[in-house]
Amino acid sequence: MPTPPQVTPTLRSQAPKLAQITEQVLFGDIWQRPQLSPRERSLATVASLVVLGRLEQLPFHLQLARDNGLTREELVELITHLAFYGGWPTAASALHCLEEE
Repeated sequence: MPTPPQVTPTLRSQAPKLAQITEQVLFGDIWQRPQLSPRERSLATVASLVVLGRLEQLPFHLQLARDNGLTREELVELITHLAFYGGWPTAASALHCLEEE
């Protein structure tokens, strides 16, 4: 991930400190660490969001996962796999987010 994603204007205006931390710490430091590739970080992040049912954040991270080299088929397989660990409803909701992409 050469350029960290930018926070939304809404986040920047509503919570400037959270926007700053998101850019500098989350995407400027954590996502840049070499111990995991961006692709691996996307797998972990999407898996976490799916299992926790964090659907509002999922579309952004599904697109970031695609940008980081994951195919749609790999994401479908990941979500299918997670149905057995995080539950059917969370997997079905996640697939709905993937369809909207």
